[in-house]
Amino acid sequence: VVLSEVIQAFSVPENAARMEEARESACNDMGKMLQLVLPVATQIQQEVIKAYGFNNEGEGVLKFARLVKMYETQDPEIAALSVKLKSLLLPPMSAPPMGGGVTAS
Repeated sequence: VVLSEVIQAFSVPENAARMEEARESACNDMGKMLQLVLPVATQIQQEVIKAYGFNNEGEGVLKFARLVKMYETQDPEIAALSVKLKSLLLPPMSAPPMGGGVTAS
């Protein structure tokens, strides 16, 4: 239930706009993603999980993430929701170019 609500929170127009703005500012740079996107994502999660007794600090989100990780091995639904949440938080990974970029002369 909590995990579903967290995922839904990212769909709220205000939150979606906040995430999009942070992603655009980060320009797919992993360092900037950590600086700009992660704090916004953490705030969105905190807004939901505080209603379930998690503290309203970064520690609450970490504890929530550990619990999800623990239960995702036991419950396929939690595993699926966890994958969905991760896809909302992590940038799409681009595949390296074919051929490895090294040419023989």
